[in-house]
Amino acid sequence: MELLLILIYVTICYAIFKIFRIPVNQWSLATAALGGIIGISLILLVMNYNHPFTDNARIYFAVTPVLPSVRGRVIEVPVQTNKPLKQGDVLFRIDPKPYQYIVDQKRAMLAEAEQNVKQLKASLDQTTAAAERANAQFELAQQNYDRQAELFDKKIIAQATLDTFTRNLETSRQSLTGARAEEERARLAYSSNIEGVNTTVARLTAELADAQYDLDQTVVRAPGAGFVTQVATRPGLYVTPLQMRPSMVFVNTESQDRELGAAFQQNSLQRVKAGDEAEVAFDAVPGRVFKAKVRFVLDAIAAGQMTATGALIDFGERTSGGRALAVIDVEEDLKPYQIPLGAAAQVAIYTEHFHHVSMIRKILLRMRSWQNYIFLEGH
Repeated sequence: MELLLILIYVTICYAIFKIFRIPVNQWSLATAALGGIIGISLILLVMNYNHPFTDNARIYFAVTPVLPSVRGRVIEVPVQTNKPLKQGDVLFRIDPKPYQYIVDQKRAMLAEAEQNVKQLKASLDQTTAAAERANAQFELAQQNYDRQAELFDKKIIAQATLDTFTRNLETSRQSLTGARAEEERARLAYSSNIEGVNTTVARLTAELADAQYDLDQTVVRAPGAGFVTQVATRPGLYVTPLQMRPSMVFVNTESQDRELGAAFQQNSLQRVKAGDEAEVAFDAVPGRVFKAKVRFVLDAIAAGQMTATGALIDFGERTSGGRALAVIDVEEDLKPYQIPLGAAAQVAIYTEHFHHVSMIRKILLRMRSWQNYIFLEGH
């Protein structure tokens, strides 16, 4: 930037010396040099504080490491490198047989448990009927005993006869107690449930759902709109759900998953606020400047972050100052241009202060954009 200003100033001085035929001597050259140093320095100071510029800007985008939820051997990879995908498209498939076997096993156990519930109901009905019979027998024995006791009081029957009916009554009472206990046991077994569902059936239903979920996860799908680049997964590869070993890298292409971040000197953003006008020149698009606006200035710098670890931070160690980040929204359509995600850019922000000086910044930004036509790679 400074070099461009110097070249422009030298060109202007040369034209003035030629047009007005100013004699070239030590005084005229010193005056021109001193005026240039003072003028350019003032312009730079005003521009850098009120209309900051940076060539450290880039399109940042979100990627999602593709991790399978289950382990297994890959049997199919239908996805193609850099092919646009929508949410739910298949990335790869894992051998489902081990998980299908578990689903079949849980389904059989659930069917058995549901059949057992019917048996518990039948057992409850049976013990209820037995308790009713025992109760009827006890009532009959009680009536017989009462009648015999009345005859004994009238001395019509002997003590031995009354003892026989007494034993029959006690036997009926014990049978009734046992029948009622069996009925209660059957009722507890049948009524053991959660929200009206037998506990065993509920447990096996949950286990079947978990097994079915694992089976469904053998098909790994795209988490959203995007594409997979550098596909290295092939059939036969054994994959595991470990964070350290992602199987693919999914690049999200939704608009909210990408943003243009521009890193500025910390003191150059003092007058910048959200909504200020900005311009962007991408290295990938020579000679073109795009209109933009400042979305916000990030209120944090990476150099100062602290993370909970097992060691204390050595504050005596000198760290880099770090740059402040401004997020820029490009207002023009970028689709006609081949601008890849991660592309570098140059950004200039124009505040409301010393607005007339912003014209110089705009001219310099366009000259920097024209420089992108010149590249010597491969020569």
